[in-house]
Amino acid sequence: MTKETILKQGGIWAFIVVELIFFSVAGEYLSVSDKAFMDFDNMLLLLKQSAPIGIIALGMTIIMINGNIDLSVGATFALSAVVLLDSMTWPFMAAMGDWSIPLAWGFALLTGVILGAVNGLLVWKTGVDAFIVTLGSMLGYRGLVFMYNGEQPTSHLNWTLVDFAEAQFLGLHTATWFLLVAAFVLWFLMTRTVHGRNAYAIGNNREAAVNAGIRVGPHIMWNFVLIGFLASLSAVVFYSESGSVNPNDGMLYELWAITAVVLGGTKLTGGYGSIISTLGGVIAIQLLRKGLGHIGADTETVNLVIGLILIAVLFLDRQLNRKGKEELKI
Repeated sequence: MTKETILKQGGIWAFIVVELIFFSVAGEYLSVSDKAFMDFDNMLLLLKQSAPIGIIALGMTIIMINGNIDLSVGATFALSAVVLLDSMTWPFMAAMGDWSIPLAWGFALLTGVILGAVNGLLVWKTGVDAFIVTLGSMLGYRGLVFMYNGEQPTSHLNWTLVDFAEAQFLGLHTATWFLLVAAFVLWFLMTRTVHGRNAYAIGNNREAAVNAGIRVGPHIMWNFVLIGFLASLSAVVFYSESGSVNPNDGMLYELWAITAVVLGGTKLTGGYGSIISTLGGVIAIQLLRKGLGHIGADTETVNLVIGLILIAVLFLDRQLNRKGKEELKI
């Protein structure tokens, strides 16, 4: 592992340590809560709250390593949630009682797989940049959410689902386990399989990957299917407990996911990235949001601080990866 790689992958965890120290100290003087910032229950809740964006960000990491991007994940998240909750009210599903839950999960996950496959096929077969394709599908999929139930929320509260979502095992909430298991599976995929090696190769040099015999089109499509599945999985995890989805839910999730991925050191141009570092990026963002709220900052301040940090990270990444002195010119 090179010094540059250690710096990139270790930097996000060092930043997390700085956040913990800063908000713990600042909280002693500015906190609007009686609880200490690093309260154990507070940290467990933070991990649980990181899960919805975190699961999506893990998939976004693979897409960005490929040299692509997916702007439709927020809309996919919302549509999958609508399918999850609404399907349990269908007459034949309602007659099944709690046995309908696995089927409802299946419908929701299938929704994400289909939407991801549509994105992947369009990128593969048309050759249009993924940014443009998923920008269009973001609008189209969001339109489907509104068409499904108008501007009204879709609601169905199943207490068996709620009990499952709120359960804890070894001190960790269900959502946290989903996040950690997803991170492990995708880490294994990217570091121990041919698919993972191909993802880096395609992101580094697509033409060279084609010449090496890698089937770039199908590979990219499967990665879009994967992120569609993960966006749906995120919805299943979150709305199993919530029980109500609004048509605008999931908006800006794509931007939060991309921010977490970039903070974790993944290159926007592709060819480099780390699942574990993205997990760190997700936790860092959640720490910022929770920490700034802990000392009384409003939402606008939180967004401003995270935006400035993202710009600083991108500038630092550009400097670390410069190939010549001419790239240092501003």
